[in-house]
Amino acid sequence: MKYFSLLLTNLLRNRRRTLLTITSIAVSLFLVATLLTVLSEFENPLQTPESALRLICRHRVSLANILPTSYRARIQRVDGVQAVVGSMWFGGVYKDPKNFFAQFAVDVDQFFNVYADIKLPEDQKQAYLADRTGAIAGENLARRFGWKVGDRINLQGAIFDFNPELTLRGIYSGGSDEGTTLYFHWKYFNEGMKNVFGPTVDFTGFYTIRASSVDLVPGIAEKVDELFRNSSSPTKTESERAFVLGFIAMMGNVRFLITTICLVVIFTIVLVAANTMAMSIRERVREIGILKALGFRSRQILSLLLGESILLALSGAAVGALGARFLYAGVPMAVVTGGLFQSFRVTPATLTICFSIGIGVGIISAGIPAWHAARRRVVDAIRDVA
Repeated sequence: MKYFSLLLTNLLRNRRRTLLTITSIAVSLFLVATLLTVLSEFENPLQTPESALRLICRHRVSLANILPTSYRARIQRVDGVQAVVGSMWFGGVYKDPKNFFAQFAVDVDQFFNVYADIKLPEDQKQAYLADRTGAIAGENLARRFGWKVGDRINLQGAIFDFNPELTLRGIYSGGSDEGTTLYFHWKYFNEGMKNVFGPTVDFTGFYTIRASSVDLVPGIAEKVDELFRNSSSPTKTESERAFVLGFIAMMGNVRFLITTICLVVIFTIVLVAANTMAMSIRERVREIGILKALGFRSRQILSLLLGESILLALSGAAVGALGARFLYAGVPMAVVTGGLFQSFRVTPATLTICFSIGIGVGIISAGIPAWHAARRRVVDAIRDVA
């Protein structure tokens, strides 16, 4: 710390260059923090204690394939299964196609047993259960559109030729979806499908199963899949977390893409910082020679130059990473991203990575020129023209 004032003096020698370099590093680390947060949000979906008890049973081929409604009763009889809910992704349009959010038609009779982590006032719960066209929405979703209990919500079918006219009967909190989903009655949805496809149609998209204990989850998955293995609609049953991660995997190798972009950005930062430090060291060759003549050793010179580079890079990393953390904390990401991200938290782990990158950039960018400057003989350094 006794050389800190000397480091600061050297950094502020050319303030414009220093400011531009810090800004470049800050912008780059802001991008890295953003990309790492995207990856973290994708790979670490919110989990509640109840989430560990839930399994998702879908068609083995694809989520786009439907399942017969008769499967529900058979799944219910599997040992360890406490409750089962059939769900159908609706994918309707609310006023504008940009207003994307999750919408599910669900069996309501066991819904609150399966999703026990959803909190809803009792009067709103009973109103929802009693109203065939009733719906409930998460508090974040309701806040996004300014909905209140009793509001009419009209959806335009984008996948199905059916336009539900719903009444908001409740606003829930909690749940692993962070309060961002709209649920309405599957029976109401099914009536619309019968009007389109005929009176014999009955289907659902997937089943959500609640196990009686966490230990039984793997066994239930095997038993359910074995039950329908030779049927016309074989199933794949997995934990809720595995289901969410599998859904994200359909987007492609997100981790590889983000990692590649981050590496390119880091390489660019190194080039920028290396250019700055190389110019700074070349301009001070004589000064370095004078310091050595005054008794400074080579390792002290090397430490000073590396410290200057690390301080420069860390300043940029701090501005970029902390700026991302505070910025995203105050931005309604559900609105900005159209529901793609319900939260966007720059975690301490991401900050640590960004600061580590800053230190690494500082060492790498100044390493070679600092090493050569520290090893130069006093006579050569003093007579050299800066």
